[in-house]
Amino acid sequence: MIRALLVATFLILVTIVGIPAQWISLKLGLPTQRHIPRWYHQICLWLMDVKVHVQGEPSSCRPLILIANHSSWLDHFVLSSVMPLVFIAKKEIASWPLFGQLAKLQRSVFVDRAKRQATRMVNQEIASRLKTGDPVVLYGEGTTGDGNRILPFRSALLGAVSHTVSEGEHAYLQPVSIAYTRLHGMPMGRQHRPVAAWYADTNLIGHVARVLRIGGIDAVVTYGTALEVKPNLDRKEVALILEQSVRRMTSAARLGQDKKMPIPNVLAPEPPTVPLDAETG
Repeated sequence: MIRALLVATFLILVTIVGIPAQWISLKLGLPTQRHIPRWYHQICLWLMDVKVHVQGEPSSCRPLILIANHSSWLDHFVLSSVMPLVFIAKKEIASWPLFGQLAKLQRSVFVDRAKRQATRMVNQEIASRLKTGDPVVLYGEGTTGDGNRILPFRSALLGAVSHTVSEGEHAYLQPVSIAYTRLHGMPMGRQHRPVAAWYADTNLIGHVARVLRIGGIDAVVTYGTALEVKPNLDRKEVALILEQSVRRMTSAARLGQDKKMPIPNVLAPEPPTVPLDAETG
């Protein structure tokens, strides 16, 4: 508990400095608005003793949507520590204490799943982020899992891609795997993954406190091959391809093969574009 209190104290101090700095950057339109969140999350992970190992590289193509698996609130910190990003989050997060404020300062796009009529407006907002060059993170499962398995990717979540390409723009999808692999240097088995995974009815504050108390977590982020999409994309087909790629990369990372096995190249069909039907899925 002493460790948890010390880490929490330093996290609060970093947050007290980071929030006004990011607020000023946003108000003045400074370039630092994209980099402060990355620096902030890097410091937070260092304080929490969470080490991030990166395999592959984020695509340099734009507009870019990163499709990732999701098992924890830690995923946001891990992905943000690697590169400047914008997240798509459910509307409820906007009202959460602290987490909601941090999400807003990172220019997250909030989705109200209860109002289907708002989908078009949300897709337009996501498309506007993409057109300014900001990579957007979409969690393909639409919810958090237990960290032991990848849930089916929801094809309907690719609506923002449909909106972007329907206006004559190219778009790229890149699968990203997040795997929590070690706990204090030892391989993290099924029984230990809930240390990192936050899902179902797990109390958020209690889970955060547990991570602060235990620390010693290793996370592996693996970037797959980016896929260029054009109008008439078949959402269900693409969602399945992305899901399979993320599942393979996650399994490789858990087995300790992340440094030995080439990144799966299942997203390189011939020709390297997949048609997308905006009405499908």
